[in-house]
Amino acid sequence: MKNILVLCTGNSCRSQIAEGYLKYFATDKAKVYSAGIETHGVNPKAVATMKEDGIDISDHTSNNVNEYTNIDFDFVITVCDNALERCPYFPTEAKKFHYNFPDPARFEGNEDETKAEFRRVREMIKEYCKRFVKDNL
Repeated sequence: MKNILVLCTGNSCRSQIAEGYLKYFATDKAKVYSAGIETHGVNPKAVATMKEDGIDISDHTSNNVNEYTNIDFDFVITVCDNALERCPYFPTEAKKFHYNFPDPARFEGNEDETKAEFRRVREMIKEYCKRFVKDNL
């Protein structure tokens, strides 16, 4: 079984969505973790957006990357440029992947526009995760 870490700035939105999809697509092929350089709590709009697609991330927690220094990761995926730039050194042979997804939590618009942005980013992350699992596990 492979260990995958998804890393973002605050572990509140993009990394939480990616963790949910990677767990869904990888099933028993990987143990998936997500963390942030900081912890901002799990974004309720991310939880709601994932629920719309049938994936429950309501029990996820916002974790700091330093909580996982004892895990030998096979893959580290950064989902924002800030995390890539500030990603701590892991003394492993982990393969590193990066994709700078837009941050729907920073989107400014009315409620319907914000929901649409969360859905748009969710679909981007979903496709990325599906392809990642197909190509790497």
